[in-house]
Amino acid sequence: MPRRRHTPGAPGAPDAPGGGGADGGGKRHQGKTQPPYPPAFRDEAVRLARSGAAPLVQIARDLGISQDTLRVWIKQAQVEAGEREGLTGAERSELAQLRRENRVLREEREILRKATAFFARESATR
Repeated sequence: MPRRRHTPGAPGAPDAPGGGGADGGGKRHQGKTQPPYPPAFRDEAVRLARSGAAPLVQIARDLGISQDTLRVWIKQAQVEAGEREGLTGAERSELAQLRRENRVLREEREILRKATAFFARESATR
């Protein structure tokens, strides 16, 4: 497997906060709070791929990313540009937020249902 090239300041790089430096612990942050690659890096990779100057395999290898990753980025860029069907980044964020809100409302409804049943039993015994 080819090694990833060092991109200064990129997440997971030795000089990035929490990166693989002597004090960083070597763990890459790949949670939902911070993407593993900066948006500018992704945009440039997609621009290079769309230019057709080189095959996707070569571009991905030169950038130190997998070919599948580059294909996913191209597909998402097409969705964002309206060239392809799918959820845009904003729509994905909104959907995630609505699902969280829905989950909280269901939990609150269940708590209220149990409280109502409890107080109904309490008033029936008095």
